[in-house]
Amino acid sequence: MPLTISVIYSPINQNNTFTSGDFISGQVILDVAKETQMYSLSVKIKGKAEVCWSERHKSTIVYSDKEKYYSVERFFVLEDETYDNGHGMLRDPSGQPYSSVVAPGRHVYPFTFQLPLQHFPPTFKGSVGKIVYTLETKLSRSMRISSKAKAEFHYVPSLDVSSPELMAPQHGIKDKQMKLFTSGSVSMNIKTEKMGYYLGEGLKVLAKVQNNSSRAIKPKYCLYEKHSFFARGKRKLHTRDLLKEEGEPIEPNSRKTVTKVLPIPPSLTISILNCRILKVEYRLRVCLDVPFALDPEIKFPVVILPLQSLSGASSARNSDFGIQNQPPGGNVYPNPPPMPLSAPPFNMVPGQFGALGYPGPPLCQFPAPGYPGTPGQFAPPGYPGPPGQFAPPGYPGPPGQFALPGYPGPPGQFAPPSYAEYSGQFGPSLSHQSDLSAPPPYQEYPQLPDHPEKS
Repeated sequence: MPLTISVIYSPINQNNTFTSGDFISGQVILDVAKETQMYSLSVKIKGKAEVCWSERHKSTIVYSDKEKYYSVERFFVLEDETYDNGHGMLRDPSGQPYSSVVAPGRHVYPFTFQLPLQHFPPTFKGSVGKIVYTLETKLSRSMRISSKAKAEFHYVPSLDVSSPELMAPQHGIKDKQMKLFTSGSVSMNIKTEKMGYYLGEGLKVLAKVQNNSSRAIKPKYCLYEKHSFFARGKRKLHTRDLLKEEGEPIEPNSRKTVTKVLPIPPSLTISILNCRILKVEYRLRVCLDVPFALDPEIKFPVVILPLQSLSGASSARNSDFGIQNQPPGGNVYPNPPPMPLSAPPFNMVPGQFGALGYPGPPLCQFPAPGYPGTPGQFAPPGYPGPPGQFAPPGYPGPPGQFALPGYPGPPGQFAPPSYAEYSGQFGPSLSHQSDLSAPPPYQEYPQLPDHPEKS
C-alpha cells in the first residue's frame, strides 16, 4: 500500500456551510505501508479570491489578480521548529510532541480551526474568477516529493443586514413621448418595497402606468445578474437574465396600477460587494413594451442577502482565529471515528464534552430522541435523572455552562459564569492563538457604482 494522505472536515448543519466565528473540525488521515520518517506534517486553513482571463488583440494579453483573506498553518510534526513562525506546535493531550516516526497503518490527526469574526466574501465560482476557502495538509519527507491534499468548504458570511439603505423603498419615474409610427406619450411610476432580499423571498413591484399613446402597451419585468471581474485596470463583465415576466396589456388612453411579485430563486449566489477584484450584483429592470418604439425602462439595484440562520453548532467568543488540539487516546486508529452531523468539535481537550464515537472518557453523551428539553443542551454530571439526557426547560442556571463534579453546590446545578475553580467548563477553549493580523473590516454594502452595462 503506497503512502496516502487526506484531509476531511465535519459538517455542522444540513446545508454544509460555515460562517464567521464557526468552528470547523476535521482530521488529517495518513496511511503508510511501512515505518515512515516525517520531516513535517501540517494543516492549513486559507481563503482567497482570484481572477484570470485573456484577450486577443495584436497579441494575447493575460489579466489576473489575487486577494488573500487569511492563511494560517499549524504543524503536528516539524523537525526544525525554527520554521514554525512562532505559532506553536500541536501536541498530544499529555503535552508531548507527536512522533516524527510512524508505524505501518492508519494515523489520524484531529484539529479544529475557528473562523475569523470578520465578514469575508462568500464562496463563489464564476466564468473567470472564484472565491475559495480550503483546508490543506502537507507531508514532507527527506529526499521525497511532498505529499499534499486539500478539501474545500463552503463559507457564507453572517452579515448585519440592518442597514437603512437596504430596507428603504425604491422609486423611479419615466416619461416618453412617442414618434413616427406611434403617437402620444406613456409614463410609468415604479416602486419596490426595499433593496435587500433574502434567498427565496418575493420581490414586490408596484407599477402605475399612464398610456396616452395610440397603441396598447405591456409592462415587462426582468431580474438579471452582473458578474464583474477586475485586473490591471480592466473590467470583464458578464450579464445573464434570471427571471422574465410580462403583465397584462394596457389599452390606449387608459391608466392602470399593477402589482407583480418576482420570486428570488433560492439557488442564487448572494451579492458580493466587498471584494476588490470581483463583484456579483443584481438588477431589476422594468420596461414598457411599446410597438414600433424604443421601450422606456427603469432599473433598480437588488441586493441578495444570506439566510439569517446559517451559524453552525459553535459560535465565536472573543478570538479572531484559533485551533484546538486533538483528543486523548492516541493517534492511531484502524478506521477514523465517526463525525456526527451536529456534534461538538471532535477534538476536545480534556474536560470537555465528547460526541458519540469520541475516543475518550464518556463525560457526557447525547440524550435519547424525544426527551423534553432545550435542543443542544446536556444534563450536567450529578443531575438527578437518567445520565446523559437533556435538562428540562426552566432548569436554573445560565445556558451552556454546567457544574463539574465537586462543585460546591446542590447536585446538578449549573455553574455560575464566574465559577472557574475547575477546568473543563462547557464551551470550546482555544489552545493556540494566531498572530495573524486581522484585515480591516469590509464595508458590507457600499454604494453601488454606476457601471456601463449591456441591456
